[in-house]
Amino acid sequence: MGQLITRLIINAAGLWVAAQVVPGIDFGGAGQGAAITILIVALIFGVVNALIKPLLAAITCPFYVLTLGLFTFVVNALMLLLTARIAAAFDLPFFVRGFGAAFWGSIVISLVSFLLSLFLNDDKD
Repeated sequence: MGQLITRLIINAAGLWVAAQVVPGIDFGGAGQGAAITILIVALIFGVVNALIKPLLAAITCPFYVLTLGLFTFVVNALMLLLTARIAAAFDLPFFVRGFGAAFWGSIVISLVSFLLSLFLNDDKD
């Protein structure tokens, strides 16, 4: 359970940083409402990545091979766009305006997630 909460916080931090540095990614509102929105969107993002991304990766496997793994960025951008669509369906103020914003946002989220995972590693061997 601790790893799920850690992962949720890491995703939330990545989404927040992406919203701060990438034009076209926005969380509406401010204060406590924005923090709750970020956590809910991070939960949606985690579910999308856990359920849909592996299926999409299996289908697009030849593109991963042809691009030496760089197609990962495209798939991550699509997952971010899908997260924004699902958030909009739940009337959450999370917006990703276009594929370009999703692409750069997914790179930022990946970097933040990687760096925080180094420091917040919750593995107990």
